[in-house]
Amino acid sequence: MTIRTRKFLGTIALLVLVFVWSLLGMTVAQTPWLANSGLLQAIFYVVAGLGWVLPAMPIVAWMQRADRV
Repeated sequence: MTIRTRKFLGTIALLVLVFVWSLLGMTVAQTPWLANSGLLQAIFYVVAGLGWVLPAMPIVAWMQRADRV
């Protein structure tokens, strides 16, 4: 697979990841135990805001891998 194809598929995968991550984050943010606590909300939004990076890292690494010659 060429790097161009991997970048295209990786871009689609990253867009799907961010879309699903945001939907899950919005769903969890509406739970009563989280909505009633300011401290828990702050912690949740930091974790949810940065948490998508961990699953995105292997996708980006795969996208940047060199072509086989």
